[in-house]
Amino acid sequence: MSREQLDAQSSESSRASADALSPAHAADAGADSPHLNEGQQDQAASHASPHALVLHEIVREEGEAALERTVGALMWSSLAAGLSMGFSFLTQAILEAGLPDTPSRHLVASFGYTVGFVLVIMGRQQLFTESTLTVVLPVLTRRDTPTLLKALRLWVIVLLCNLVSTWIFAAMLHIPGVFSADVVEALRHVAGMAVGSQTPGPTFVRSILAGWLIALMVWLLPSARSGRLLTVVLITYVVALARLSHIIAGSTEVAYACLAGDASAYDYFAYFLLPTLAGNVIGGTSLVALLNHAAIAPEINNNR
Repeated sequence: MSREQLDAQSSESSRASADALSPAHAADAGADSPHLNEGQQDQAASHASPHALVLHEIVREEGEAALERTVGALMWSSLAAGLSMGFSFLTQAILEAGLPDTPSRHLVASFGYTVGFVLVIMGRQQLFTESTLTVVLPVLTRRDTPTLLKALRLWVIVLLCNLVSTWIFAAMLHIPGVFSADVVEALRHVAGMAVGSQTPGPTFVRSILAGWLIALMVWLLPSARSGRLLTVVLITYVVALARLSHIIAGSTEVAYACLAGDASAYDYFAYFLLPTLAGNVIGGTSLVALLNHAAIAPEINNNR
């Protein structure tokens, strides 16, 4: 079931499970008000923020749908996502090439980093860091071996295909004559900054924060409604602004540096890939999936 179909059901689901919700829930402020007629109650309910249980179920259903996708569908969607993420690197470099070298340059150029995430998320492509939340919720809810194995299968396929396509995109950027000299220089500068900031300890911490923010973004999207685009842009802008480490967006940058001879394969795996992967998984799984699931687990058990 798509996110749009699930969102359309969220208001109805919120009212249907009203007995399980706390008195302070926003829907109680208007959806059942004796001072409103039926039409006004529906209007109030439609403007109420979804209950945490509703958000959990929307995201979990997305995870359930992803777990049932075929290997071929996952591969193609993941390859597309990795290629789309390359536009974060490219757009950021283009902005840097057109800006004067001032302290505020990074503040403006960081908006370019959001482009790849917008393409992937609004285009419903399969991105690894999203799956640290979506497919983990079915595992936490079902707590059985088949669901765990499906989640691991998805993680392996999506991660590998995302990374392969980032290298393809980085190789495309190296084709002579495609971009002007100033853009090529900016590409090399952005990639060099990414490589220069990769030391295992700090990279691990930055990647935890990045995984945390991306998973929180996925959690927020169902309630963002018409503000989804703004939500994606704001959260991923913070990731770029703080120079946090994202396994897929960063892979294009470091791959470009490797192909340019500014970094080695050892740098890619030891200083970028392994600490960033570990941190993104911990940030998305432990700090978002586990905590948000724990918050509504008693309500799930009561409804059962």
